[in-house]
Amino acid sequence: MPHTRHDGLVLEADAGAAVPVRLVDEASFETAFADAGDLAAKALAQDFRGQAGRLAVLTLGDGSPAFAYGLGKEAEVFALRGLAGRLPSGTYRLEPANRFPEAEAALAFALGSYVFDRYRADHGKPRPRLVVADTPQIAEARRIAAAAALAKDLVNTPANDMGPRQIETVAQEIAEAHDATLNVVVGEALLDENYPAVHAVGRAAAPHRAPRMIELSWTGPGAGAHAPKVALVDKGVVFDTGGLDLKPSSAMRNMKKDMGGAAHALALARLVMQAGLPVRLTVLVPAVENAVSGDAMRPGDILATRKGLSVEVGNTDAEGRLILADALTRAAELAPDLTLDLATLTGAARVALGPEVVPFYTDDEALAGDLAAASLATHDPLWRLPLWKPYEEGLTGDIADLKNDPDGWVQAGSVAAALFLKRFAPTSGVWAHFDIFAWNSRARPGWPAGAEAQAIRAIFALLQRRYGGKA
Repeated sequence: MPHTRHDGLVLEADAGAAVPVRLVDEASFETAFADAGDLAAKALAQDFRGQAGRLAVLTLGDGSPAFAYGLGKEAEVFALRGLAGRLPSGTYRLEPANRFPEAEAALAFALGSYVFDRYRADHGKPRPRLVVADTPQIAEARRIAAAAALAKDLVNTPANDMGPRQIETVAQEIAEAHDATLNVVVGEALLDENYPAVHAVGRAAAPHRAPRMIELSWTGPGAGAHAPKVALVDKGVVFDTGGLDLKPSSAMRNMKKDMGGAAHALALARLVMQAGLPVRLTVLVPAVENAVSGDAMRPGDILATRKGLSVEVGNTDAEGRLILADALTRAAELAPDLTLDLATLTGAARVALGPEVVPFYTDDEALAGDLAAASLATHDPLWRLPLWKPYEEGLTGDIADLKNDPDGWVQAGSVAAALFLKRFAPTSGVWAHFDIFAWNSRARPGWPAGAEAQAIRAIFALLQRRYGGKA
Protein backbone atom coordinates (compact mmCIF):
# COMPACT_ATOMS: atom_id res chain seq x y z
CA MET A 1 0.00 0.00 0.00
CA PRO A 2 1.41 3.45 -0.85
CA HIS A 3 2.72 5.34 2.13
CA THR A 4 0.01 7.59 3.57
CA ARG A 5 1.13 11.15 4.17
CA HIS A 6 1.39 12.41 7.76
CA ASP A 7 -1.92 13.95 8.81
CA GLY A 8 -0.28 16.88 10.59
CA LEU A 9 -1.90 16.12 13.97
CA VAL A 10 0.13 15.48 17.11
CA LEU A 11 -1.17 14.47 20.52
CA GLU A 12 0.46 16.40 23.35
CA ALA A 13 -0.64 16.91 26.94
CA ASP A 14 0.96 20.35 27.12
CA ALA A 15 0.40 22.69 24.21
CA GLY A 16 2.25 25.54 25.87
CA ALA A 17 5.39 25.12 23.78
CA ALA A 18 3.46 25.18 20.52
CA VAL A 19 3.50 28.33 18.38
CA PRO A 20 0.13 30.13 18.57
CA VAL A 21 -1.91 30.74 15.44
CA ARG A 22 -4.61 33.35 16.03
CA LEU A 23 -7.75 32.79 13.95
CA VAL A 24 -9.16 36.03 12.59
CA ASP A 25 -12.14 36.73 10.35
CA GLU A 26 -12.74 39.99 8.53
CA ALA A 27 -15.74 41.02 10.62
CA SER A 28 -14.02 40.69 14.00
CA PHE A 29 -10.53 41.89 13.12
CA GLU A 30 -10.66 44.80 15.55
CA THR A 31 -11.58 42.64 18.54
CA ALA A 32 -9.43 39.64 17.61
CA PHE A 33 -6.30 41.36 18.91
CA ALA A 34 -7.88 43.23 21.84
CA ASP A 35 -5.85 41.23 24.34
CA ALA A 36 -2.65 41.08 22.30
CA GLY A 37 -0.85 44.40 22.60
CA ASP A 38 0.55 45.69 19.33
CA LEU A 39 -0.17 42.54 17.29
CA ALA A 40 -3.01 44.27 15.45
CA ALA A 41 -0.64 46.96 14.19
CA LYS A 42 1.88 44.32 13.14
CA ALA A 43 -0.84 42.45 11.24
CA LEU A 44 -2.08 45.62 9.54
CA ALA A 45 1.45 46.42 8.46
CA GLN A 46 1.31 43.21 6.41
CA ASP A 47 -2.06 44.24 4.93
CA PHE A 48 -3.69 41.51 7.02
CA ARG A 49 -7.31 42.07 8.01
CA GLY A 50 -8.51 38.48 8.28
CA GLN A 51 -8.77 37.82 4.54
CA ALA A 52 -9.40 34.18 3.71
CA GLY A 53 -6.19 32.15 3.53
CA ARG A 54 -3.87 35.04 4.46
CA LEU A 55 -1.11 34.46 7.00
CA ALA A 56 0.53 37.22 9.04
CA VAL A 57 3.90 36.59 10.70
CA LEU A 58 3.96 38.14 14.18
CA THR A 59 6.29 38.43 17.16
CA LEU A 60 5.05 38.34 20.74
CA GLY A 61 6.31 40.71 23.43
CA ASP A 62 8.84 38.16 24.68
CA GLY A 63 10.25 37.77 21.18
CA SER A 64 8.65 34.38 20.51
CA PRO A 65 6.94 33.79 17.15
CA ALA A 66 3.22 33.79 16.46
CA PHE A 67 0.95 33.84 13.42
CA ALA A 68 -2.47 35.13 12.48
CA TYR A 69 -4.55 33.26 9.92
CA GLY A 70 -7.47 34.72 8.01
CA LEU A 71 -10.85 33.00 7.90
CA GLY A 72 -12.38 35.50 5.48
CA LYS A 73 -15.97 36.72 5.55
CA GLU A 74 -17.67 33.35 6.01
CA ALA A 75 -15.38 32.21 8.87
CA GLU A 76 -16.09 28.54 8.26
CA VAL A 77 -14.04 25.80 9.85
CA PHE A 78 -12.91 24.38 6.52
CA ALA A 79 -10.99 27.57 5.86
CA LEU A 80 -8.41 25.85 8.09
CA ARG A 81 -7.73 23.37 5.31
CA GLY A 82 -5.42 25.98 3.78
CA LEU A 83 -3.46 26.62 6.99
CA ALA A 84 -0.91 23.79 6.85
CA GLY A 85 0.23 24.84 3.41
CA ARG A 86 1.00 28.35 4.67
CA LEU A 87 2.97 27.47 7.79
CA PRO A 88 6.63 26.51 8.04
CA SER A 89 7.45 23.20 9.70
CA GLY A 90 6.86 23.26 13.45
CA THR A 91 4.24 22.57 16.10
CA TYR A 92 1.25 24.89 16.48
CA ARG A 93 -1.87 25.52 18.50
CA LEU A 94 -4.99 27.46 17.54
CA GLU A 95 -6.21 30.58 19.35
CA PRO A 96 -8.86 30.79 20.54
CA ALA A 97 -8.90 27.04 21.05
CA ASN A 98 -12.71 26.96 21.14
CA ARG A 99 -13.29 28.97 17.95
CA PHE A 100 -14.42 25.74 16.25
CA PRO A 101 -15.12 22.23 17.52
CA GLU A 102 -11.65 20.76 17.89
CA ALA A 103 -12.31 17.62 15.85
CA GLU A 104 -13.66 19.65 12.93
CA ALA A 105 -10.70 22.01 13.04
CA ALA A 106 -8.30 19.08 13.28
CA LEU A 107 -9.90 17.34 10.31
CA ALA A 108 -9.69 20.45 8.16
CA PHE A 109 -6.02 20.93 9.09
CA ALA A 110 -5.26 17.24 8.52
CA LEU A 111 -6.87 17.21 5.07
CA GLY A 112 -4.88 20.29 4.15
CA SER A 113 -1.63 18.69 5.35
CA TYR A 114 -1.60 16.14 2.53
CA VAL A 115 1.39 16.05 0.18
CA PHE A 116 2.41 13.42 -2.38
CA ASP A 117 6.20 13.30 -2.31
CA ARG A 118 6.86 9.61 -2.97
CA TYR A 119 8.94 10.31 -6.06
CA ARG A 120 10.82 13.39 -4.80
CA ALA A 121 14.37 13.34 -3.50
CA ASP A 122 13.29 15.36 -0.43
CA HIS A 123 10.32 13.13 0.44
CA GLY A 124 9.41 12.96 4.11
CA LYS A 125 10.67 16.40 5.03
CA PRO A 126 9.15 17.88 8.23
CA ARG A 127 5.68 19.36 7.97
CA PRO A 128 3.59 21.64 10.21
CA ARG A 129 1.82 19.86 13.04
CA LEU A 130 -1.22 20.86 15.07
CA VAL A 131 -1.53 20.03 18.76
CA VAL A 132 -4.81 18.23 19.49
CA ALA A 133 -6.40 16.39 22.38
CA ASP A 134 -6.58 12.62 22.72
CA THR A 135 -10.33 12.07 22.26
CA PRO A 136 -12.52 9.63 20.29
CA GLN A 137 -13.57 12.50 18.05
CA ILE A 138 -9.95 13.31 17.20
CA ALA A 139 -9.27 9.63 16.54
CA GLU A 140 -12.14 9.56 14.05
CA ALA A 141 -10.89 12.74 12.39
CA ARG A 142 -7.52 11.06 11.90
CA ARG A 143 -9.16 8.00 10.36
CA ILE A 144 -11.16 10.14 7.95
CA ALA A 145 -8.07 12.12 6.97
CA ALA A 146 -6.15 8.87 6.48
CA ALA A 147 -8.91 7.52 4.23
CA ALA A 148 -8.76 10.64 2.09
CA ALA A 149 -4.97 10.38 1.96
CA LEU A 150 -5.14 6.74 0.89
CA ALA A 151 -7.53 7.55 -1.95
CA LYS A 152 -5.30 10.40 -3.09
CA ASP A 153 -2.13 8.33 -2.82
CA LEU A 154 -3.62 5.63 -5.02
CA VAL A 155 -4.85 8.11 -7.63
CA ASN A 156 -1.59 10.07 -7.65
CA THR A 157 0.53 6.94 -8.16
CA PRO A 158 1.36 6.59 -11.86
CA ALA A 159 0.06 3.63 -13.83
CA ASN A 160 3.46 1.95 -14.09
CA ASP A 161 3.28 1.46 -10.30
CA MET A 162 -0.52 1.13 -9.99
CA GLY A 163 -1.86 -1.64 -12.20
CA PRO A 164 -4.69 -4.11 -11.60
CA ARG A 165 -2.39 -6.31 -9.51
CA GLN A 166 -1.46 -3.39 -7.24
CA ILE A 167 -5.12 -2.56 -6.67
CA GLU A 168 -5.63 -6.19 -5.70
CA THR A 169 -2.70 -5.92 -3.28
CA VAL A 170 -4.24 -2.90 -1.56
CA ALA A 171 -7.54 -4.78 -1.23
CA GLN A 172 -5.64 -7.75 0.20
CA GLU A 173 -3.92 -5.60 2.81
CA ILE A 174 -7.24 -4.10 3.89
CA ALA A 175 -8.80 -7.56 4.06
CA GLU A 176 -5.97 -8.95 6.19
CA ALA A 177 -6.07 -5.98 8.56
CA HIS A 178 -9.82 -6.33 9.20
CA ASP A 179 -10.50 -10.05 8.92
CA ALA A 180 -12.33 -9.66 5.63
CA THR A 181 -12.60 -12.14 2.77
CA LEU A 182 -11.09 -11.47 -0.65
CA ASN A 183 -11.97 -13.26 -3.87
CA VAL A 184 -10.25 -12.34 -7.14
CA VAL A 185 -10.98 -13.60 -10.66
CA VAL A 186 -8.18 -12.91 -13.14
CA GLY A 187 -7.69 -13.01 -16.91
CA GLU A 188 -9.38 -15.75 -18.91
CA ALA A 189 -11.10 -16.99 -15.75
CA LEU A 190 -13.35 -13.95 -16.06
CA LEU A 191 -15.10 -15.68 -18.95
CA ASP A 192 -15.55 -18.86 -16.92
CA GLU A 193 -16.98 -16.87 -14.01
CA ASN A 194 -19.29 -14.82 -16.27
CA TYR A 195 -17.66 -11.40 -16.25
CA PRO A 196 -17.52 -11.00 -20.05
CA ALA A 197 -17.58 -7.20 -20.19
CA VAL A 198 -14.73 -6.87 -17.68
CA HIS A 199 -12.73 -9.32 -19.77
CA ALA A 200 -13.50 -7.54 -23.04
CA VAL A 201 -12.35 -4.15 -21.75
CA GLY A 202 -9.16 -5.42 -20.12
CA ARG A 203 -8.02 -8.22 -22.42
CA ALA A 204 -5.74 -5.99 -24.55
CA ALA A 205 -3.40 -5.27 -21.64
CA ALA A 206 -0.07 -7.03 -21.11
CA PRO A 207 -0.35 -10.37 -19.27
CA HIS A 208 1.10 -9.00 -16.03
CA ARG A 209 -1.63 -6.33 -16.12
CA ALA A 210 -4.45 -8.77 -16.78
CA PRO A 211 -8.00 -7.67 -15.92
CA ARG A 212 -9.54 -8.90 -12.72
CA MET A 213 -12.70 -8.79 -10.65
CA ILE A 214 -11.98 -8.05 -7.00
CA GLU A 215 -14.62 -8.88 -4.39
CA LEU A 216 -14.00 -7.89 -0.77
CA SER A 217 -16.51 -9.05 1.86
CA TRP A 218 -16.67 -8.05 5.52
CA THR A 219 -19.16 -8.39 8.34
CA GLY A 220 -19.10 -5.77 11.07
CA PRO A 221 -19.03 -6.60 14.79
CA GLY A 222 -22.48 -7.53 16.01
CA ALA A 223 -23.81 -7.72 12.46
CA GLY A 224 -25.97 -10.84 12.34
CA ALA A 225 -27.53 -12.66 9.44
CA HIS A 226 -30.15 -9.94 9.05
CA ALA A 227 -27.80 -6.96 9.25
CA PRO A 228 -28.04 -4.44 6.41
CA LYS A 229 -26.11 -5.26 3.25
CA VAL A 230 -24.06 -2.45 1.74
CA ALA A 231 -22.39 -2.78 -1.67
CA LEU A 232 -19.71 -0.44 -2.99
CA VAL A 233 -19.22 -0.84 -6.74
CA ASP A 234 -16.39 1.04 -8.32
CA LYS A 235 -14.52 1.69 -11.54
CA GLY A 236 -10.90 0.56 -11.52
CA VAL A 237 -9.47 1.53 -14.92
CA VAL A 238 -5.79 1.91 -14.04
CA PHE A 239 -5.07 3.70 -17.30
CA ASP A 240 -7.42 4.70 -20.09
CA THR A 241 -5.91 5.17 -23.53
CA GLY A 242 -9.41 5.31 -24.96
CA GLY A 243 -8.77 1.99 -26.67
CA LEU A 244 -8.93 1.98 -30.47
CA ASP A 245 -10.90 5.23 -30.21
CA LEU A 246 -7.63 6.65 -28.97
CA LYS A 247 -7.67 9.74 -26.77
CA PRO A 248 -5.55 12.72 -27.85
CA SER A 249 -2.43 13.18 -25.75
CA SER A 250 -3.92 16.12 -23.85
CA ALA A 251 -6.84 13.97 -22.70
CA MET A 252 -4.65 10.95 -21.92
CA ARG A 253 -2.13 12.76 -19.71
CA ASN A 254 -3.98 12.29 -16.42
CA MET A 255 -5.66 8.96 -17.15
CA LYS A 256 -3.81 7.32 -14.28
CA LYS A 257 -6.69 8.76 -12.27
CA ASP A 258 -9.32 6.65 -14.04
CA MET A 259 -9.14 4.15 -11.18
CA GLY A 260 -10.33 6.90 -8.85
CA GLY A 261 -13.56 5.04 -8.11
CA ALA A 262 -11.63 2.00 -6.92
CA ALA A 263 -9.32 4.16 -4.83
CA HIS A 264 -12.27 5.85 -3.17
CA ALA A 265 -14.12 2.58 -2.57
CA LEU A 266 -11.16 0.92 -0.88
CA ALA A 267 -10.50 3.96 1.28
CA LEU A 268 -14.17 4.19 2.25
CA ALA A 269 -14.34 0.47 2.95
CA ARG A 270 -11.36 0.69 5.28
CA LEU A 271 -13.04 3.59 7.08
CA VAL A 272 -16.25 1.58 7.51
CA MET A 273 -14.28 -1.35 8.91
CA GLN A 274 -12.28 0.83 11.29
CA ALA A 275 -15.52 2.35 12.57
CA GLY A 276 -17.01 -1.10 13.12
CA LEU A 277 -20.31 -0.29 11.42
CA PRO A 278 -22.74 -3.20 11.95
CA VAL A 279 -23.25 -3.97 8.27
CA ARG A 280 -22.46 -6.72 5.80
CA LEU A 281 -20.17 -4.92 3.36
CA THR A 282 -19.18 -6.00 -0.13
CA VAL A 283 -16.75 -4.05 -2.30
CA LEU A 284 -16.72 -4.90 -6.01
CA VAL A 285 -13.83 -3.52 -8.05
CA PRO A 286 -13.39 -4.44 -11.71
CA ALA A 287 -9.71 -3.56 -12.28
CA VAL A 288 -8.57 -3.25 -15.90
CA GLU A 289 -6.33 -1.32 -18.25
CA ASN A 290 -8.05 0.00 -21.37
CA ALA A 291 -5.05 -0.66 -23.60
CA VAL A 292 -4.45 -0.91 -27.35
CA SER A 293 -3.31 -4.17 -28.93
CA GLY A 294 -4.34 -6.61 -31.61
CA ASP A 295 -6.89 -8.07 -29.20
CA ALA A 296 -8.50 -4.79 -28.19
CA MET A 297 -12.27 -4.47 -28.47
CA ARG A 298 -13.38 -2.59 -31.57
CA PRO A 299 -16.04 -0.02 -32.34
CA GLY A 300 -19.05 -1.96 -33.51
CA ASP A 301 -18.30 -5.06 -31.42
CA ILE A 302 -21.20 -6.60 -29.55
CA LEU A 303 -20.31 -7.50 -25.97
CA ALA A 304 -22.08 -9.90 -23.65
CA THR A 305 -22.69 -8.88 -20.04
CA ARG A 306 -23.21 -10.80 -16.83
CA LYS A 307 -26.87 -9.75 -16.83
CA GLY A 308 -27.47 -11.23 -20.27
CA LEU A 309 -28.00 -7.90 -22.03
CA SER A 310 -25.93 -7.31 -25.16
CA VAL A 311 -24.09 -4.02 -25.61
CA GLU A 312 -22.98 -2.49 -28.88
CA VAL A 313 -19.64 -0.70 -28.55
CA GLY A 314 -20.11 2.68 -30.18
CA ASN A 315 -16.98 4.09 -28.57
CA THR A 316 -14.17 2.13 -26.93
CA ASP A 317 -13.47 5.17 -24.73
CA ALA A 318 -16.78 4.65 -22.92
CA GLU A 319 -15.38 1.57 -21.20
CA GLY A 320 -16.04 2.37 -17.55
CA ARG A 321 -19.77 1.76 -17.78
CA LEU A 322 -19.08 -1.63 -19.40
CA ILE A 323 -17.06 -3.00 -16.51
CA LEU A 324 -19.47 -1.44 -14.01
CA ALA A 325 -22.32 -3.27 -15.75
CA ASP A 326 -20.87 -6.63 -14.76
CA ALA A 327 -19.97 -5.43 -11.27
CA LEU A 328 -23.44 -3.98 -10.63
CA THR A 329 -25.01 -7.21 -11.81
CA ARG A 330 -22.88 -9.11 -9.33
CA ALA A 331 -23.99 -6.69 -6.62
CA ALA A 332 -27.63 -7.34 -7.54
CA GLU A 333 -27.09 -11.05 -6.94
CA LEU A 334 -26.26 -10.22 -3.32
CA ALA A 335 -29.57 -8.34 -2.84
CA PRO A 336 -28.04 -5.35 -1.02
CA ASP A 337 -30.07 -2.85 0.94
CA LEU A 338 -27.85 -0.01 -0.27
CA THR A 339 -25.65 0.10 -3.36
CA LEU A 340 -23.31 2.98 -4.08
CA ASP A 341 -21.11 3.15 -7.14
CA LEU A 342 -18.29 5.65 -7.62
CA ALA A 343 -16.58 6.25 -10.94
CA THR A 344 -14.54 8.79 -12.84
CA LEU A 345 -17.06 8.23 -15.58
CA THR A 346 -17.70 11.26 -17.80
CA GLY A 347 -16.24 14.58 -18.80
CA ALA A 348 -19.84 15.72 -19.15
CA ALA A 349 -20.14 15.77 -15.36
CA ARG A 350 -17.41 18.40 -15.26
CA VAL A 351 -19.16 20.46 -17.91
CA ALA A 352 -22.31 20.35 -15.81
CA LEU A 353 -20.89 21.06 -12.35
CA GLY A 354 -17.18 21.74 -12.74
CA PRO A 355 -14.35 19.87 -11.04
CA GLU A 356 -15.25 20.51 -7.39
CA VAL A 357 -18.91 19.45 -7.17
CA VAL A 358 -19.78 15.76 -7.60
CA PRO A 359 -23.08 14.91 -9.28
CA PHE A 360 -24.98 11.96 -7.90
CA TYR A 361 -28.00 10.09 -9.21
CA THR A 362 -30.68 8.17 -7.38
CA ASP A 363 -34.43 7.56 -7.64
CA ASP A 364 -34.77 7.29 -3.87
CA GLU A 365 -35.89 10.59 -2.32
CA ALA A 366 -34.86 9.65 1.22
CA LEU A 367 -31.35 8.70 0.09
CA ALA A 368 -31.07 11.89 -1.96
CA GLY A 369 -32.08 14.00 1.03
CA ASP A 370 -29.69 12.21 3.35
CA LEU A 371 -26.80 12.63 0.91
CA ALA A 372 -27.55 16.33 0.50
CA ALA A 373 -27.59 16.80 4.28
CA ALA A 374 -24.37 14.82 4.70
CA SER A 375 -22.72 16.89 1.99
CA LEU A 376 -23.48 20.13 3.82
CA ALA A 377 -22.47 18.76 7.21
CA THR A 378 -19.09 17.49 6.01
CA HIS A 379 -18.18 20.27 3.54
CA ASP A 380 -18.00 17.56 0.87
CA PRO A 381 -19.83 19.03 -2.14
CA LEU A 382 -22.44 16.83 -3.84
CA TRP A 383 -25.35 17.80 -6.09
CA ARG A 384 -28.19 15.64 -7.34
CA LEU A 385 -28.82 15.39 -11.09
CA PRO A 386 -31.86 13.69 -12.62
CA LEU A 387 -32.20 10.19 -14.02
CA TRP A 388 -34.24 11.66 -16.88
CA LYS A 389 -36.15 8.67 -18.26
CA PRO A 390 -36.83 10.03 -21.78
CA TYR A 391 -33.06 9.92 -22.47
CA GLU A 392 -33.07 6.12 -22.16
CA GLU A 393 -34.26 5.95 -25.77
CA GLY A 394 -30.88 7.28 -26.85
CA LEU A 395 -29.16 4.20 -25.41
CA THR A 396 -31.02 1.65 -27.54
CA GLY A 397 -28.58 -0.32 -29.66
CA ASP A 398 -28.92 -0.64 -33.42
CA ILE A 399 -28.38 -4.40 -33.34
CA ALA A 400 -28.03 -5.02 -29.60
CA ASP A 401 -30.01 -4.37 -26.43
CA LEU A 402 -27.95 -1.31 -25.53
CA LYS A 403 -25.08 0.80 -26.78
CA ASN A 404 -22.40 2.31 -24.61
CA ASP A 405 -22.50 5.77 -26.19
CA PRO A 406 -25.82 7.61 -26.44
CA ASP A 407 -27.28 9.19 -29.55
CA GLY A 408 -26.04 12.73 -30.12
CA TRP A 409 -29.43 14.30 -29.46
CA VAL A 410 -29.23 13.25 -25.79
CA GLN A 411 -26.28 15.60 -25.15
CA ALA A 412 -26.36 15.04 -21.36
CA GLY A 413 -23.51 12.54 -21.23
CA SER A 414 -23.36 12.12 -17.47
CA VAL A 415 -27.13 11.55 -17.23
CA ALA A 416 -26.98 9.04 -20.09
CA ALA A 417 -24.14 7.14 -18.40
CA ALA A 418 -26.12 6.98 -15.16
CA LEU A 419 -29.16 5.68 -17.05
CA PHE A 420 -26.97 3.00 -18.63
CA LEU A 421 -25.77 1.89 -15.19
CA LYS A 422 -29.31 1.89 -13.85
CA ARG A 423 -30.15 -0.94 -16.27
CA PHE A 424 -27.74 -3.14 -14.29
CA ALA A 425 -28.12 -1.73 -10.76
CA PRO A 426 -29.69 -3.79 -7.97
CA THR A 427 -33.42 -3.32 -7.43
CA SER A 428 -33.52 -5.07 -4.05
CA GLY A 429 -32.74 -1.85 -2.17
CA VAL A 430 -31.70 1.69 -3.07
CA TRP A 431 -28.88 2.73 -5.40
CA ALA A 432 -26.89 5.88 -6.06
CA HIS A 433 -24.23 6.64 -8.65
CA PHE A 434 -21.46 9.23 -8.10
CA ASP A 435 -19.66 10.66 -11.15
CA ILE A 436 -16.48 11.84 -9.42
CA PHE A 437 -13.51 13.75 -10.86
CA ALA A 438 -10.94 12.79 -8.18
CA TRP A 439 -8.61 15.56 -9.27
CA ASN A 440 -7.54 19.15 -8.62
CA SER A 441 -6.48 20.79 -11.86
CA ARG A 442 -5.29 23.90 -10.02
CA ALA A 443 -3.23 24.17 -6.86
CA ARG A 444 -4.40 26.20 -3.87
CA PRO A 445 -3.48 26.00 -0.19
CA GLY A 446 -5.00 22.83 1.21
CA TRP A 447 -5.87 21.51 -2.23
CA PRO A 448 -2.61 20.66 -4.05
CA ALA A 449 -2.77 19.97 -7.77
CA GLY A 450 -3.35 16.28 -8.40
CA ALA A 451 -5.60 13.74 -6.76
CA GLU A 452 -8.53 14.80 -4.62
CA ALA A 453 -10.80 12.68 -2.42
CA GLN A 454 -14.45 13.38 -3.18
CA ALA A 455 -17.70 12.11 -1.63
CA ILE A 456 -15.93 9.84 0.90
CA ARG A 457 -16.66 12.04 3.90
CA ALA A 458 -20.28 12.61 2.95
CA ILE A 459 -20.92 8.93 2.24
CA PHE A 460 -19.27 7.88 5.50
CA ALA A 461 -21.41 10.36 7.42
CA LEU A 462 -24.50 8.91 5.70
CA LEU A 463 -23.49 5.36 6.62
CA GLN A 464 -22.81 6.35 10.22
CA ARG A 465 -26.19 8.05 10.49
CA ARG A 466 -28.02 5.07 9.04
CA TYR A 467 -26.17 2.23 10.70
CA GLY A 468 -24.24 3.61 13.68
CA GLY A 469 -21.12 1.84 14.94
CA LYS A 470 -18.57 1.85 17.71
CA ALA A 471 -17.26 5.13 19.14
